[in-house]
Amino acid sequence: MIKKDTNFPYSDRQAFDRLILLIATLIHNPGVGYSAPDSFESEKKEHHNAIKELQIKFWETAKSHHISLPEGYPSLPTIRKDLEYLRQRGILDKRMYRWGYYVGTGVMSLDELQSALNALSSQAQYQGDAQSRRIYETVTKRLKGIDLENQGKFLYPIRQTLNRSVGHTDPEEMIRLGENQNNLFHKIETVEAAIMNGHAIEIHRTKDSYGTGRIGYLQVFPLQLIYYDIAWYIIYEYCDNNHLAIRRVNRFTNYCKVLSSKTRTINEQHKRLQDAHKLRENGWGLYLGSVEEQQQELVGKSIFETVKVRFFPPAIDFIMEGDRRHAKHKIIKGYKDKRTGQPTYVDYIIKLPERSFKEFSLWVFRHMNYAQVMAPSKLVQVHKEAAQKLLERYQKDSCCK
Repeated sequence: MIKKDTNFPYSDRQAFDRLILLIATLIHNPGVGYSAPDSFESEKKEHHNAIKELQIKFWETAKSHHISLPEGYPSLPTIRKDLEYLRQRGILDKRMYRWGYYVGTGVMSLDELQSALNALSSQAQYQGDAQSRRIYETVTKRLKGIDLENQGKFLYPIRQTLNRSVGHTDPEEMIRLGENQNNLFHKIETVEAAIMNGHAIEIHRTKDSYGTGRIGYLQVFPLQLIYYDIAWYIIYEYCDNNHLAIRRVNRFTNYCKVLSSKTRTINEQHKRLQDAHKLRENGWGLYLGSVEEQQQELVGKSIFETVKVRFFPPAIDFIMEGDRRHAKHKIIKGYKDKRTGQPTYVDYIIKLPERSFKEFSLWVFRHMNYAQVMAPSKLVQVHKEAAQKLLERYQKDSCCK
C-alpha cells in the first residue's frame, strides 16, 4: 500500500474540496477580480482588492452548488495560498492577474463567447478570412454539446456583417473553385508573423492603380491588415523613406520574403501604426498622402481646407443619419419647406487635407444630382467638369443610336 503523504497540503477533504471549488469559481467567472477604471471603488480612490472579489464569487459558487461553508471561510490568506498552488501546478500562469483571474485561455463567459463567435462567423464567411474560418470551424465543433443543450440557439447568428469581399481571399477556397489568383493571401500567415515580430518583408506588385510609380519588388514593414468596405488592405511603411501606405492585399503577387536583417520592436511597430491611423482619421478614405505631406501632417503643420457640400432631397435623410460619418464634420440644416416642414437642403462641412479630395469626391459622386459642391473653388471646378463630361457622354451616346 502506498503510504499517505501527510505533507500534501490538500490531503484533508475540506482543503481539497476548497481547491476544487476555487477552480470552479475561476472557470465560471472568467475575469473575476477585475476593476474597471470608472468603477465605484475607483471613484472613492480606494485600492481595488481583486482577492476580495474572488472570495465573494467563491461563496456564490458554493451556494449555487448547495455547499455550506463556515462563516468567513476561506480567509483571504487561504485563497492567496490556493492561488499560489494553482500557479505551481500550471493551472494559473506565473504572472500578475491585475485585470482579473481566468484559467488558461478561458477569458470569456458564454454570452461573451457567443458574441465573439458571431463576429468571427461574419469575418470568415463574408470577408473571406481563412484563419477566421478555420478557428470558427474548430471552436463550433467543440461547442456542439452546448449548442445542442440550447436547442441550436447558442450558435444562432444574431448579428452578422454582410460586407462581402469583392475578390478571392481564401487560398483553400481558390483551389477548391479552381480560381487560384496567386496573390498575397497565399502568404498571409508570413505577413502576420512579420507584423508581430517586427520584420521587414519584400513583396511584389505588377501594377499601380494609384499612379505612385511603386511597382516591382518593394521592401516594407507590414503594420496591420484591415478590412475596409469591400476588400482587405495592408498598412505598411516603406523601408527606404518611412512612407506610410495602405494598399489592397490582392493587388500583390504571392511572393513574400522575410528580411530578417531588418527588424524593430513591437513598440516601434505600434507607434508607426498609430501614425498611419492618425493620418487616416484626419483625411477621408485610405490614401495617406506623399512622404512630405505625411511628415508635415504628423507634426501639425499641414493646412486643412474647409470643404462644403450641399445635399438636396431625397439624399438629405441619408446624410443626416450619418452623424458619425467622420469625427470632425458638421451637418447644418437649411431653411424649412413651408409645406412639409422639412429642410430643403443640408450642408455637409468638414476640414480635410488636399490629399483626401479625390476620395471625398468619389463619395459625393454617389449622390449624383442631389449634391452640389460649394467650397473650396478647386473642388467645385472638379465636380463641374465631371458633371459636364458625364453630360457629354450621354449626349454622344444619344447621337450614336
